[in-house]
Amino acid sequence: MRLIAMLAAVAIAFSGGVRALADETEAQMGADTFADLKQKGVIVASSPLYHTLRPIADRITKVVAPQYGYPIHFYIVHGSDPNAFAAPGGNVYVIDSLMYFVHNKEELEGTICHETSHLIHHDSLSEQSHDDAIRRRETLALILLGPSWGSFLATSAIGNLDSLHYSRGAEENADLKGADTCAEAGMNPWGLVWLFQDFSNANMKTPPEVLSDHPDNQDRIDALEKHFQSDPAKFAKFSSDKNSATPMNLPKNEAEQFMKP
Repeated sequence: MRLIAMLAAVAIAFSGGVRALADETEAQMGADTFADLKQKGVIVASSPLYHTLRPIADRITKVVAPQYGYPIHFYIVHGSDPNAFAAPGGNVYVIDSLMYFVHNKEELEGTICHETSHLIHHDSLSEQSHDDAIRRRETLALILLGPSWGSFLATSAIGNLDSLHYSRGAEENADLKGADTCAEAGMNPWGLVWLFQDFSNANMKTPPEVLSDHPDNQDRIDALEKHFQSDPAKFAKFSSDKNSATPMNLPKNEAEQFMKP
């Protein structure tokens, strides 16, 4: 019995130590991503687009922050491919062209709610650990060797924002969790459905991560509608009619003019 108790204590301590190192790794991954974007000069420090983004970000943060272990910050990033990414460590990056890409505010809100679900689910680390059997073994070995390997893990795992793509299961879970987040924030979760409907056939070189082709957009729409029907107390008050959508009130100029010199 004493041996069993000792083994159990060691297992608990080991699990806690690995979790702590994983947390440290996630924070380092986020810090490295921010430093890389800053060094490239693509983070937009000042833009009228923040007037639209900040109120949305504040409402979503109130829902997401209690479920996540790091402070959450939103940044506009300049880029030609409309996209948004929630990077490890709590930074959410919205590429300025995305705000001109969506058809209404609800679609923007749905996109951001979806992305913050990847934060809550710690999908970046989870997806890294599922790349292949060799990487799983190497990652575990590096974690066990100590936090000094955090920078290596960060640079090998994060790459750049365009490389952040998740598995079918992760995307499906992010859809449903994102819908819950939108509803809890008082935002119409049908915006995500409208986004899939509007852009499922978009001919784009690099579609937004939320529109990635795994799973199929129609499957995702069906799953969301089933999710809405399963919890009428949460979702019935929101209109599925796209005519009820809120138009985006954005500057007419191209987003790139707002980059600081």
